[in-house]
Amino acid sequence: MAIPRRHSVRPEGRILYLTEDLDQLQQQLAGETLETAPAPEALINNISTDEITPGWVCYYYDETLARYCLVGLRGGKVERDAIKDGGFSVIVSGRSKGCGSSRETAPYSEREAGIQIVVARNIEKIYGQNCQNIGLLTTTDFSIIDRVKAGEEIPITEFTKGLDQISADVVSYGGLFKYNKARLAGEVSPPPIATPHRPMTLAEKIIAQHAIVDAQSGDLGIEAVAPGDSLFIRTSVRFSHEYVTPMAESLFIAGLGQDASVTEPESVFAFRDHLTFLDRVMPQEHIDMGLMDQAKKLKVVQADFAGRHGVKIYGEVERDGRTVGSEAICHNKVIEELAMPGQVVIGTDSHTCMAGSLGCFAFGVGSTDMANAWFTRDVRLAVPESVRFNLQGALRAGVTAKDVMLHLLSQPFWRSGDGIGKVLEFAGEGITSMPMDERSTLTNMAVEAGGFTGIIEADEKVVDYLVSQRGLDAETVRKCIVRADENADYAYHFDIDLAAIEPMVATPGDPRNGVPLRSLEEKQGGEVRINIAYGGSCTGGKKTDMDMYATVLARALENGKKVADGVRLYIQFGSQDIRQYALEQGYIDTFEKAGVELVDPSCGACIKAGPGVSFTADEVTVSAINRNFPGRSGPGQVYLASPFVVAASAIAGKIIGPDSL
Repeated sequence: MAIPRRHSVRPEGRILYLTEDLDQLQQQLAGETLETAPAPEALINNISTDEITPGWVCYYYDETLARYCLVGLRGGKVERDAIKDGGFSVIVSGRSKGCGSSRETAPYSEREAGIQIVVARNIEKIYGQNCQNIGLLTTTDFSIIDRVKAGEEIPITEFTKGLDQISADVVSYGGLFKYNKARLAGEVSPPPIATPHRPMTLAEKIIAQHAIVDAQSGDLGIEAVAPGDSLFIRTSVRFSHEYVTPMAESLFIAGLGQDASVTEPESVFAFRDHLTFLDRVMPQEHIDMGLMDQAKKLKVVQADFAGRHGVKIYGEVERDGRTVGSEAICHNKVIEELAMPGQVVIGTDSHTCMAGSLGCFAFGVGSTDMANAWFTRDVRLAVPESVRFNLQGALRAGVTAKDVMLHLLSQPFWRSGDGIGKVLEFAGEGITSMPMDERSTLTNMAVEAGGFTGIIEADEKVVDYLVSQRGLDAETVRKCIVRADENADYAYHFDIDLAAIEPMVATPGDPRNGVPLRSLEEKQGGEVRINIAYGGSCTGGKKTDMDMYATVLARALENGKKVADGVRLYIQFGSQDIRQYALEQGYIDTFEKAGVELVDPSCGACIKAGPGVSFTADEVTVSAINRNFPGRSGPGQVYLASPFVVAASAIAGKIIGPDSL
């Protein structure tokens, strides 16, 4: 029997406008209908997936998620069951709906709460694809709202406008699993790629090399691709972590059957890295809700999955007879041990793009995409446009790659949402002079503006790194390198003078809130006193970051200074390899003498799951992590800054640069 497509939809529930006016929002949640639709500028912008399903909600991976839909929304007006019991079928918001984490729990919670249509001025890439995968309709066309009010039967084609053919088919079938069943049955096929030979960007060349020519034969590689082409590409590395593996496995079984097995498990990896230290920070209220028991199940379910399918799991590490942390944060380990130049790497985490510093095409996917990739080894893709950032000159002393990204993210191109779904290709003399870890900061934070991924062409610095880190043969590595063609077509070119960039800070609420550090006190109405300084995560827990923390703290000790009274400075390593580096360099001794609280490897505070989180709304944190969306690291206010600024601020008790010490 042929698998049916959807042809139309007629939502019969209420419309929920997510407004900046909290009274209006509360009125709607109480059952009132707004007589006049709010103006677009009155709608909340940049609603992150952290707000739709806060980290603790993600311990669930079934229909229970519906009960907690949007409980993390700024303002604190959405309570448990409010969306589920509110009779809503349409949710409306402003710019950049679904920014931040790739967690598929967010759209899943909306769908299970009864939402059929998401309307926003623009939709973030991963969130939008996750919606397509589970059958949740999205649109940026606000005229749909009047048609819903009129009780109109709306054609599905209204929700496929502007989509590539594969995405449009996924939407019409009601989700990726149904589409793939039809695809495997020969009822639907990806459109043939007829793009003639053309100069290609770095990402486009890797995509073309990994394009699936014939799903049955496994033939790979086509002459060329261009933005908008839709296809499936073969992956080289697939990984997930304990936050997401259980949900992906449940989808895997539901879509393919209990006996389905992972294809080529040797290229699939699982990580126990996100919730390692959750027991240190979980509030008693959540423990009383049974969330600790629920969270512990994630580790068990992932371990069972890995064991049954022969998947390598990077787990916890014991030292002196006790568990001291994870082997590594997944992104750090992918760079240290797994990814290679020219490969396609997918992971169930938006910061998978960090591996782009090796010259591979790495990007985050949702649970449904990963569940399918476990079986098919491929992932669907609409070839994204690339943006070229030519970094010229050299950074001034005390200025870092973190400052570069906070500067770029603050620019109108990104704040407007125009950069959503773009590949950020970094190049130029400024890149060649950057160490590997600093390059990784650039690619890691490419998604903070809604970008598809970040990528940097591999060079001899990458070759040297892989030879020294993994013992690989240099010539073998060089043969893997893919280079962009001359005269490749980019959507935008930006020339960045690195010497003009100064230390930056992103004010609370969004990584795009970057301001020069020198103007922070003026902008905030005075000095910014802090309670917490956090140096860690995949972004801020690398070897070069350790160099930066140590430089500032050693200078402070020489001047008789330590971490300020009333401030807690946490430094957390991104992997056991990085911890060993810090030990060998003598940094751990320096950190301890300065009053640092050392934390072994884990994702931790970045996702509100380890030491370094805030517990009250009035706490202020300066952090080296990559994003500061509301609730991300606790209820307090989070400022983003470089490792230099984080360490200096901990000594001073307020946000300052190291030169101010």
